Amino acid sequence: MTTTTSAQDIVAEGLRVIADGQAPSGAYVASPNFAEYNFAWLRDGAYCALAMDAAGRPESSRAFHRWAAMVIEAQRPRIEKIIGLIERGETIRGDDMLPTRYTLLGQPEVVVGEAWPNFQLDGYGSWLFALFSHLDAQLLPEFRPAVELAARYLSASWRLPCFDYWEEEGDRQHTSTLAAIAAGLRSASRLLDDTSLASTAEEVLDYVRAHCVVDGSFVKGPQDPRVDASLISLTVPFGLVDASDPVMRATIARIRSELSSPSGGIYRYRGDTYYGGNPWLLLTAWLGWHDRVTGNEEGFSSARHWVLSNVSDGGRLAEQVLHEPQSAPFVQEWLDRWGPVADPLLWSHAKFILMESEAVGRVWN
Repeated sequence: MTTTTSAQDIVAEGLRVIADGQAPSGAYVASPNFAEYNFAWLRDGAYCALAMDAAGRPESSRAFHRWAAMVIEAQRPRIEKIIGLIERGETIRGDDMLPTRYTLLGQPEVVVGEAWPNFQLDGYGSWLFALFSHLDAQLLPEFRPAVELAARYLSASWRLPCFDYWEEEGDRQHTSTLAAIAAGLRSASRLLDDTSLASTAEEVLDYVRAHCVVDGSFVKGPQDPRVDASLISLTVPFGLVDASDPVMRATIARIRSELSSPSGGIYRYRGDTYYGGNPWLLLTAWLGWHDRVTGNEEGFSSARHWVLSNVSDGGRLAEQVLHEPQSAPFVQEWLDRWGPVADPLLWSHAKFILMESEAVGRVWN
């Protein structure tokens, strides 16, 4: 644990970690020294790209976006098949759909042993949003085919159940996933000048408002009344719901009251058992990012202090700490299974950079 490292030091280290974690292909590895995360997630990469743009490193972001566009275009036959199946009302299996993570060369992974919970939709929406930000709403011809494909894929499949941000609960819908889809479709609508995509985004948001609100706050999903820290995305960065909206205010209040650890870190959700279900550095920084954008200096300072108090040796930001578990017996179980937690985790660094950046107030949608 470190208390003397400055925020500027961690930003500088984060930029180095993200740059070192970017493959020649342009892909960002999720974590360079954690075997299960030696892949590139579109979601994690999208936030890394946002962070690099915010830090004045657009060449890194551009390389990632070119990699992502290449990945999506390579999946064109699969996407066309998926859309056809959905339009005909045929049964869709999770392994029919696009994966959430790829090899650093941009290929779907070869499954050996237990398959990763790979069908997730949020990454494709997050990528469209991050690309929109990177291009400042001005679509370049090289990206048009991938943007069109990703938008069609999301428009066709947004109602399907899939795994959430955390590779869990694959039999249901998730509010944060729907938010990423809506943000992606809004972004694609602007990039392509296609109002039908904006209409679909509003349909997704109407669905969220109708099915993902319980007792005045957004919840994890239509079948889960718990709060999840990733719901912050509805406001920051996606701007789908104004921070002053009573439902959003209630959601943030629930995150603070129900998901804060004794020392002030932020849990994913109540009942989490992954490595014991400790607070995550990226989620604490994400709430701090929200607080900075919305003018809550006390909340921002608290989040910054907590992250700085939990920096690993060398200024790295891990996935989670291990000393405040919700389910203590699961800490050792996961250590025995996969070894130490991911450290560094690139999108932990991305969230801290975004929290600290002067660019956080930019309106991206």
